[in-house]
This record gives sequence, structure tokens and C-alpha cells, in this order.
Amino acid sequence: MSVDPLIEVRGLTVAAGDRVILDDISLSLAPRAILGLIGESGSGKTVLAQALVNWLPAGLRITKGEIRYRGRDVLTLPRAEARRLRGREIGYVGANPAGALDPTLSVGSQLVEKLRAVEPGVSKQEARDRAIALLGAVHIPSPEMRFHEYPFQYSGGMMQRAMIVDAMISNPALLVADNITQPLDVTIGAQIIKLMRELTEQFDTAILFVSSSLPTVADLAGDILVLSNGAIVEHQPAPSLVATPRHPYTEKLIAELPTLWTDRGVGTPREHAPDAPAIMSIRQVSKTYEAAGKSPFGAKRRIQAVRNADFDVFEGENFGVVGESGCGKSTLMRLLTGLEPPDSGQVLFEGRDLAVQHGAALRATRQRLQLVLQDPYSSLPPQTSIGDIIAEPLHIHAIGGRRERRRRALDMMGEVGLARALYDELPAGLSAGQRQRVNVARAMILEPRLLIMDETLSALDQTEQAKLLDLFERLQAQHNFTYVFISHDIAMVRRVCGRIAVMYLGEVVELALNQRLFFDPGHPYSKALLSAAPTLEERRYRPEDCLLEGEPPSPIDLPPGCAFASRCPSAFARCRTENPPAFPRGHHDRAECFLLDPAHTSPLQKARPDA
Repeated sequence: MSVDPLIEVRGLTVAAGDRVILDDISLSLAPRAILGLIGESGSGKTVLAQALVNWLPAGLRITKGEIRYRGRDVLTLPRAEARRLRGREIGYVGANPAGALDPTLSVGSQLVEKLRAVEPGVSKQEARDRAIALLGAVHIPSPEMRFHEYPFQYSGGMMQRAMIVDAMISNPALLVADNITQPLDVTIGAQIIKLMRELTEQFDTAILFVSSSLPTVADLAGDILVLSNGAIVEHQPAPSLVATPRHPYTEKLIAELPTLWTDRGVGTPREHAPDAPAIMSIRQVSKTYEAAGKSPFGAKRRIQAVRNADFDVFEGENFGVVGESGCGKSTLMRLLTGLEPPDSGQVLFEGRDLAVQHGAALRATRQRLQLVLQDPYSSLPPQTSIGDIIAEPLHIHAIGGRRERRRRALDMMGEVGLARALYDELPAGLSAGQRQRVNVARAMILEPRLLIMDETLSALDQTEQAKLLDLFERLQAQHNFTYVFISHDIAMVRRVCGRIAVMYLGEVVELALNQRLFFDPGHPYSKALLSAAPTLEERRYRPEDCLLEGEPPSPIDLPPGCAFASRCPSAFARCRTENPPAFPRGHHDRAECFLLDPAHTSPLQKARPDA
């Protein structure tokens, strides 16, 4: 029996002045269905998502077409009625949860205000009860307590779930989810995907799921639309599209995907030579911050951001650091670059302690140790020309005259794939990928020996990520530098890093060569990361066996024993009382897990003495 569509789009065209952004888009979505929409940056995904909720930004206009919701064309509704429809029956969740709520009000009060605005007859108590119930439904721990907390007290994953609650508070029939998993760690992203399925089952919600990640969409949606240059180029059921793509653009998206366990897309992750010296050594490094407020007993609350980190980065290798948000990756970056000193331990670069360097010695170190950050937008001064941004480090270090700096900046622009004609332009017109090329050029112009990249590619779609990874490979072959690649995207780390450190709650819980980590991980947390990574491959580790639920314990009040025990499917009594040491696994590999203790006897072996 056929079901009438909940929403139907017919011939939708959106333009910015004379330029067509969306061209003759048609689609339909049935009640309780999940429709996926994929495409690279600039394909028009977000514009389409915003058009469906009649919420286009200034400068864009719908020139023709219809958007029919339950048979009514929403484009012809009076503005007030369209606004009520968007708040009550159609929900929208974007990719930037951090800026979506008022930081001066508690999350719960904002949810209550939203519900009472779209349903004026609801009392405060009823709205509060519904908000707390929904916070629990999206698996936010301790929802009654979290109801009273402010946005800054939520992690990135919790904020994204809070925004889903904000969209779902009025029990809408349609939810438009626009790239909501891109900024999240793989484990939290996997929880969001599971949550999307639960919403269709518990609340009869239909979902348009927009993403630049084909594996994520294929894991969730029944059907998939492929958008390229503002036009739908393919529409198939998810399994068929993955198995037999019909359009060259879809084939290209699949071919560009990094892989986890097959050779395609992996390349040869760069390892160090056997006799290579350590260019950086981290020796028992710890960093703790004071948190706002005091404990119930009056003591100051302390956040243990990095705990006893100890490893080497060898000259010529690509060294990866992976883990969830809050694991300590960004704090570790600040310690590795000397932006902050450790509370204890040493960070040695070329054999010298960064914490004791000052003045000319520190400036000389900065020339050989460079950093490329995550955000391609706020990291570039908007009123400075692209050429001056790239040449600025030469000016700071008093290298060359004006003509020499210009020549070197132009040469570096060519190396990173930026047109020389952009030298005198402002960065406002650059894409995210071009902006990151500017950041790379700015770091590389000093010819550093070590480049540290902190989530440098996480804001980009997979096409731009592939281009930037190829760029790093070319630059590394030409300039022979070493880099540390800090990321939550384990598939990218698989492609480029010869050795990888896995962090959890401030500790390096595993350190392993690339091949060993992906095919024989020693720590259950490493398996959990691998089980959650979006991929089109057959998984070696099943999410139902390994996937984590909820949030890590608070770094303020760490539990006794192994910090991972509360989320570990293999934990036993010893794990909850003792913190495991690092057990060696050959080469420089090691993992902090009692399952690797030669003296450990599994419960199964205890039950069967003859085993």
C-alpha cells in the first residue's frame, strides 16, 4: 500500500543573484523514513536543508518550484504560519551546536522556553518534565542535573544531542539533520546515528540526514540522494548505491574514501628509519587545570587533562594521536608546541627542554617547530592579504627583505596549490580547503623540521581532505620534515601515520605501529574506536561488541583503577581497583590493559582448569 509523502519537493531552484545554487531539485520523504543526502562542500546540501524549512540566508531566493508539507506548499504560507510550522512540526539541527544556544542561560531553561513558545498552553512544569525526558531519551547522562547546566559545561557530543532535543521538543514529524556528525568523534557520531534510528521508532519522526560522509549516510538511510553542483545526479537505495553506483561523481566519492582494513586508499603510512633519532621526546608529562568552583568539602576541583604521557617522535615519521573529545589531545598539542609548560615531566625538542627556553633560543625553536590548527576561518586575519599572511613568519623572524619575502611567499603558494594571483586578495572569498592551504603555507615558509597538525582537516569534506593529504605527502617528500597528526578521524590517521598513540582521559592507553593497531589492537578502547569509524568495508570489530555508551568519566573526579573500566565490555574486578601499567607488545608498541598481563587468567580459563 502506497503512503502519501510527508514532504515533497518539486522543481526547486534557488539562486544568489544570477548564479543558480540549486537546480530543479525534486524529492519526497515518507513518514518515519530516513532519506540521506550526500555531496562535497559547495554542492548545495546546506542550502537545500535550509530551503526545506523555509529558512534561507539573506542573498538567496527561491526562483521556482514547490515544497509541499502534508500537501500544502510552505512557500505560499503567511510568514507567521510558516514560522509556527518550522518550530512545531519541522525541526532543524545544524553542524555548529556550540553557537546555537545562549551561553548565559542554562540548557534546560532554553528548552523550556522553546517548547512554551511553540505550544503556549504547556505549563512550565510540563515543559520541564518533557525536556528532562528527552535529554534522557538522547542518552545524556544524569538528565535532571544536566538540565540546569550551561552550554559551556556540555561536551561537543552532548551539545549536539541537546540540539536534537531542541529540535524534537515539540515532537515534530520531520527532522532535518544538516551534517550533524561531521564535527564529532567517531564514537559520539556512532551514538548519534543510533539515536537517529531510535527517533524514527519512538517518535514516528521522518529524517532528512545531510552529510558529506557516504559511509555515515549508508549506515543510516534507506535511500540516498547524491548532490553535485546543485543538482541531484543519483538516487538509489543505500545498498544499491554503494554496490553499483551509476554516476561518475558517486564513483569518485567512493574511490576517495580512506579505508581501514583494505589496501585501497591506505597508501604507505610513513614510518621512521630503524636508526632514526628522536626529534621530540615526551617524558612523563602531566598537566592539570583548576576548575571553577569547589568540591563539597571545600577543596579546589582539578581537571587532569594529560597524565604521565611518555613517548618519542622519531625523525622522518608521521606520528598520529587519536581519541575522543576531552581525551587530552588539544592539551597535549599545547604542551608539544611549548604554548604551555607541563606541571611535571619534560617535552624535549631536538634534545632541549621547551619549558626552559626563552628569548632568542625560543624564537629559533619556533622556526623549526610549527603548528597548523583546525579552524580554517578564525585562524586567518580577515583584513590582511593572503600574501602578507603567508610572509608574516619571515617578517617575525627577520628573514630576508620585502622583495625576498614576497618571492618566497609566492613560491610557497605554488607549492601548496594556491594561485599566485591571490597574493594581494583578502581571504574572505576562499573556500575552507583554500584557507587551510594558506595555513599550511604560513607554517611551511619557515621550513620547519617538525609540523604539528591539530585536527587540521576535520572541518573539511572528504574530497578536500584527500587533496590536503596528497599535498602533505608531496611537501614531506620535498622538504623531509616530520609531522604529528592529531585527529579524531581514525581513517585519516590510518592512511598517513606510521605509528599511532591512542589517548583516553589524558592517558596514552596504547602506542602501536599502524598495521598492529588496526589489525591487532591491544586495548579495548582502540577496538571501540575502530568499531565506530564510518566505513563501507566489512568490519573487523562489531559495534555491538565494542561500542561505547554515554560519556567518559569526568576528568575532575576520576574513578579508582582503570579509567576505561566503566565503559569496557571486558572489565573485571582488578580493573576497578588498580590502574594498569603499560605492557610491552614488541618494537615500541605497548598498551595499558590487564588483559595483556602474562599473569592474567580469563574468567573462561578459571572456569575450565584444563583450558
